[in-house]
Amino acid sequence: MTNRRKWTRARSTRPPDGRVRQSQVVSTFGPGSMLDLLNDAVLVGGLDFWRLKGQGEVVNEPRLLEIVEPLYHRNKWPLSKEAPFRKPPAGDEREPTESCGIQVYEFPRWFVCQNPHCRTLVRANSLERVSQEYRHRCAGGDAKPERCVPVRFVAACPRGHLSDIDWSWWMHERKPCDAPQLKLEEGVSGDFSDIEVACSTCGKRRRLIDMTHKEQQAPCDGERPWLGLEARERCDEKQRLLVRTASNGYFAQTTSAITIPEPESLRRKVQSAWSILQSATAETLPAFRTIAHVQAALGSASNTEVLAAIIAEREHTPEAVPEIRTAEWLQFLAQPQEKPGEMPRDRTEVFWARRIARPQGLPALVERVVLARRLREVQAQVGFTRLEPLSKDLQGRYDLDVALAPMSLHRDWVPVTEMQGEGMLLVLDEQQVHAWELSEPVLRREEVLRAGYERWKQGSGSKLSFPGVRLYLLHSLAHLLMTQVALECGYPASSIRERLYCAPHSDAVPMAGILLMTGTTGAEGTLGGLVEEGRRLGQHLARALEDARLCSNDPVCAHHEPTGRDDRDLEGAACHGCLFLPECSCERFNQYLDRALVVPTLGHEDVAFLKTPWTCAV
Repeated sequence: MTNRRKWTRARSTRPPDGRVRQSQVVSTFGPGSMLDLLNDAVLVGGLDFWRLKGQGEVVNEPRLLEIVEPLYHRNKWPLSKEAPFRKPPAGDEREPTESCGIQVYEFPRWFVCQNPHCRTLVRANSLERVSQEYRHRCAGGDAKPERCVPVRFVAACPRGHLSDIDWSWWMHERKPCDAPQLKLEEGVSGDFSDIEVACSTCGKRRRLIDMTHKEQQAPCDGERPWLGLEARERCDEKQRLLVRTASNGYFAQTTSAITIPEPESLRRKVQSAWSILQSATAETLPAFRTIAHVQAALGSASNTEVLAAIIAEREHTPEAVPEIRTAEWLQFLAQPQEKPGEMPRDRTEVFWARRIARPQGLPALVERVVLARRLREVQAQVGFTRLEPLSKDLQGRYDLDVALAPMSLHRDWVPVTEMQGEGMLLVLDEQQVHAWELSEPVLRREEVLRAGYERWKQGSGSKLSFPGVRLYLLHSLAHLLMTQVALECGYPASSIRERLYCAPHSDAVPMAGILLMTGTTGAEGTLGGLVEEGRRLGQHLARALEDARLCSNDPVCAHHEPTGRDDRDLEGAACHGCLFLPECSCERFNQYLDRALVVPTLGHEDVAFLKTPWTCAV
């Protein structure tokens, strides 16, 4: 990464100011996120400030475009037909250059002097820069310059806008004195009520907790510094106090697709030559088909079929194909039985899976296990939010009516990462899951979870309907399994991720399955440790459920209700002691969890899907 405020002529020998992995740039540290480098606090620039080598590395995954394209059209953001997905720039550690990397913006611009007797709150342009650090000359003629650090607090709004707090304007209640000299005084507790901003000039003081009161919040100024200094827009929201390093400061909104073998549709072939075919008519199409690139894309399709596909593409008519996760689910279920010694033919096979013989000790509620030695997942970031994450539907689509913060003003592509790895799919018995859903205790529990969801929905503005108790069951079971499998497979819990296949019994293709997978960017695959643990899934499941029966935070955890006084509207019996995982492992931000639906818990013994414990020989 490079600092945009100190941009100089390109020199290939200058090391970057910081380093992050490619996969992090499409999740945790994407455009608009706040990041601490070794000597600076910065804001990651938008796609307009990404410096790619040439046109960048293009990634092809047509099925992912089915989710991304409607979202971009709804927000009126540009999106290329030929190359909509590109990887972040990959820097060269041996020969770093400023022509390849991601520019960042120094943020925040307010600093606090670290002299405990000073604690001056001052802008960066009033400080000295010494040895890559900002220094402040405290009061007193002989005082040496003291080190300063970025202030911990910034202002944000639900639409993703971000700005520095105008401390002088806020502390003086919009009427600053003539020569304000501000200090940030923090008590021992670190609570907002124990932090004050004081002015040495006029003697006025104000507690930081005042900024959390809704009636005292200032209007948002619509600043979007990651898009450039002139990207401000109108906003009707109120500014909210945000701790710069808090987990709710940035929620990357990502979606992904697993590459599966399937014939390419004519619509996708037309998209690959859209720059030429977008103006085609019945009269000009035969001439266009004489172009080598177009002829190679269209093959033997008739002109009538091609024209119909062109018209559908112009009108943005959705293509009649299976939903993205339904297609993956059907592909997994169609895999043949594993044969002894059978392995992928070569490295060009990006999807290779087999159904295995039933692992020893697996309960009857589990129908089958599918092991995937080769998986390719393409993950795209479509935007981000602050303060509150967005929710996806069961197929991984976002609500089109909820606004995302944009990652660019002019770029017509989406940043993606390509993961090569492995995984194991646990398929639950559909009939038994449906019978459990219809039982009276579960229906009562579902109403409680639904009430919490409706309360969350009112505050978030989402229009998605309640996903059903089935999602809570699958998600909670996935977290329990990931925690247990991580102890045995050789991968840390943060490197194992979930993919939930969930659809109600009333759908044409009902789904009730959990895919646990691991992978890495920039490599040809993983070592097979997760796949081998799939053969011992009965043991892992028995241990996970035994550990889940009692949480270290019980009875508080077991008795938590989503309709309680806290703001955990999407969680039942769930906490850091039992179900929460690193957010990079969870596709739903540790929400939609309820341990009581999986195993009997205190006060909820009758709603568990797995009521009877069992033992499994090691």
